[in-house]
Amino acid sequence: MKLRRYWFEFEQLPAPSPINLGCGVTAYNYDDAIDLLKKTVFRDSTLPTIKRVLEDVDISKLDQGHVIPNMGLVISRGVWFPLGF
Repeated sequence: MKLRRYWFEFEQLPAPSPINLGCGVTAYNYDDAIDLLKKTVFRDSTLPTIKRVLEDVDISKLDQGHVIPNMGLVISRGVWFPLGF
């Protein structure tokens, strides 16, 4: 099964967080990406309201100052931004 890159943008969180920039996930499909987010990034809280989703995102179009230099591998299944998940 082919992996796809997703970029999620959420409603602004009240506290400063890298999540306010968005989340990058490589997954089999949208539902798999949501499941990965719920099990990793938001395991201790509720998934915020999703404002926008980019499927098959062109990573070169993401924030050059914060996202690009701080992301993990986009070719493997999992969360690649923010790091640590």
